[in-house]
Amino acid sequence: MEKINDVLIVDPVKGEFVGDILIDGERIERVIPKDSNVHEYTAMPGFIDWHTHGCMRKDTMRLSSEELEEWEDFLYSQGVTTFLPTTVSAKKEDMIRVSKFIDEYIQKKRHTSVYGVHYEGPYINVKKKGAQNPNVIRIATVEEMKEVISPVVKLITMAPEIEGFYDVLPVLKKNGTVVSLGHMDADFEEMKCAFFHDVNRITHFPNAIKGLHHRELGGVGAGLYLDFKIEMIVDGIHLAPEFVDMVYRIKGADKITLITDSIDAAGLKDGKFNLGGLDVTVKNGKATLSDGTLAGSTLLFNRAVKNFKKFTNCSLKELTKVSSYNAARDLEIEDIARIKEGYKANIVLLDDELNVVRTYSNGEIVYEA
Repeated sequence: MEKINDVLIVDPVKGEFVGDILIDGERIERVIPKDSNVHEYTAMPGFIDWHTHGCMRKDTMRLSSEELEEWEDFLYSQGVTTFLPTTVSAKKEDMIRVSKFIDEYIQKKRHTSVYGVHYEGPYINVKKKGAQNPNVIRIATVEEMKEVISPVVKLITMAPEIEGFYDVLPVLKKNGTVVSLGHMDADFEEMKCAFFHDVNRITHFPNAIKGLHHRELGGVGAGLYLDFKIEMIVDGIHLAPEFVDMVYRIKGADKITLITDSIDAAGLKDGKFNLGGLDVTVKNGKATLSDGTLAGSTLLFNRAVKNFKKFTNCSLKELTKVSSYNAARDLEIEDIARIKEGYKANIVLLDDELNVVRTYSNGEIVYEA
């Protein structure tokens, strides 16, 4: 029986209170509130990053089992206890290869923070490709979707205006894959149509999306006006701090999920890298293609959490929502992202400056500063 004593417990539903956490095996046995304000650390649910291409020279498109284990271990230092390795737009055979590899990896592990795969593309709009390889971007077909989709594919980013988008939605729904809108040139009406077809999520808002205009709200306006859930890359590069705060004020913490969109350069010094066959240069932590296009990020999740708190002055309860709870609910994972009896003991302890000092995964200490 593991016991975490005298911590400020932050639960996304119950809020903040000082207490003890008893862990029995993989799960939280008891949460014991105390009539006290004295605490050394803050305990929050383990973070979830469902949009990360890599870090520390690890890349989803070219992984070995040893490298994925090393990726897991590194993310524990960031408080991440659940993540989705994310592809870039790729050929059909490469998508199948990656998903099979991730599936086999998960099946072999008694415990793992790898929950599945996120396909970002290739069924997107080439006009908003960003750092995606245009040579493999294509329309969606039912035949191909049935080949590349499997239960391990938990999330897919697609553009609603591409040919075949609505044809493949039933296949994705049957598989339980969440569809997110991204890398798109859709106007407001196209966004609204997708929303009313129960596609209510937007990838790395508002990057690679049609901008806001007062006579045509576009994808950005649709994201703000309609009840979309949105990802945000809060690195201070993709989004100005004031924009993050504005979106937080409009949407509220319940509709925002933090992601890193990190590439293999994350956690390393500036230099030359590769993303989906495209050359990437990182300078002062900013990853770009040769034409200046942003190419993912070098953001680490603990920094994203700190930045969101700094940019918005949100409550700690709201911080648990954007860092874990909202993602878990969207992925329909029922037993994580809360500090509550019966839930998996995926917990991160933070100091007063929100630095990760200890991470628990399935009740085990997997990182300690």
